[in-house]
Amino acid sequence: METYATALLYAIPFFILLLGIEILYGHVVKDQKHSVLDTVSSISSGLTNIIKDSLGIVLVLVSYPFLLKLLAITHIEVTWVTWVVGFIAIDFAGYWNHRLSHKVNFFWNQHVIHHSSESFNLACALRQSISNLLGYFPFLLIPAALLGVPNKVIAILAPIQLFAQFWYHTQHIGKMGWLEYIIVTPSQHRVHHAINPEYIDKNLGQVFCVWDRLFGTFQEELPDVVPQYGILKPAKTWNPIRINFQHLWRLMMDARRTKSFWDKFRIWFMPTGWRPNDVRDKYPMEIITDVYNFERYKTPTSKIFNVYIIFQLVMSLLLLLYMFGNYGNLSTTELLVYGGIVFTGIYGYTSLMDGETHAIWIEVLRGIVGILIIILTGDWFDLNSVIPFGVSLIVFYNLITIAGGAYFTATFKKKNVLV
Repeated sequence: METYATALLYAIPFFILLLGIEILYGHVVKDQKHSVLDTVSSISSGLTNIIKDSLGIVLVLVSYPFLLKLLAITHIEVTWVTWVVGFIAIDFAGYWNHRLSHKVNFFWNQHVIHHSSESFNLACALRQSISNLLGYFPFLLIPAALLGVPNKVIAILAPIQLFAQFWYHTQHIGKMGWLEYIIVTPSQHRVHHAINPEYIDKNLGQVFCVWDRLFGTFQEELPDVVPQYGILKPAKTWNPIRINFQHLWRLMMDARRTKSFWDKFRIWFMPTGWRPNDVRDKYPMEIITDVYNFERYKTPTSKIFNVYIIFQLVMSLLLLLYMFGNYGNLSTTELLVYGGIVFTGIYGYTSLMDGETHAIWIEVLRGIVGILIIILTGDWFDLNSVIPFGVSLIVFYNLITIAGGAYFTATFKKKNVLV
């Protein structure tokens, strides 16, 4: 995990830089306006994902080293061919994992967050899941295990393959000629994120588009069908933690409410969106039927509130970068506590973005906890050894969090607008 944390320490600033370039280009050249709240929600989702992944919070059903030991029919020497075969194997497994997430009710819950933005930009690429708590992906790497691809090759290539999926989440790059037949391009991925009937559940490839062409899930972006983005059951929240578990909650409620024992069991494995007849009729859900004319989610905001939310996002990002930079110096307990504090912070300020009045209690609580840690330990996770006045900054940040949560909650309750 420490190696992964180190990779994130360098990858995150690079991704943020690309986000800034895209936003600037869209504003200056294309005269486009980015939704501050949507962008903050997307980046915050990415932060929750890397907290969960870097702390290894997952129940591993089977590990790749175990499959390798059990199934390998040959042990190959590590050459450039091994790396190529390993990358292709990971991408092949990624295609089927992605397809599974789109086709099966239970697995859709771990992927819905990625599609929840009603915009399409580099920020929404960071909308990654925290609800994928079952580590079953190695099952899909059985071909690599059979070929004897070493574990260290898979461990290095897996994050590279993941990071390689970032760049094509943009509307600013058109079709790319002959590359459209080999790799996943922005045009193809715009189709994937669209909710138009012509585009639903198409282009499931991650790096190579050949899998879609081989297995019948490819769809070209059509000039007369403009992609519309989001999910057919709108999330209606900026809070990425809520979005991660919305679909799972709906499945649980439907399984509880239906009178059919067979439906209680099979709802988890049915195609995405399937519901028992008795529940569907009695408890209807909002579903978008006209993809060109639906009300996109928005909440009251203002310039000062946007500045405050961006400040909270930046602080969360800096706190995480500090954690990654000191990963090896912190105990498991310290890492869990630290990650939990940042995680709670993200839940708090995104709840504030939704105009939730209970957000004040989350903001006040995390502010107090942060100050108490400093009082009790005399430090902030060894920050004194890095920045002499760092602890004072953390105290100031927590005081701002308490004051900001109280102020914006009060103004929302009073005027129904965040001023």
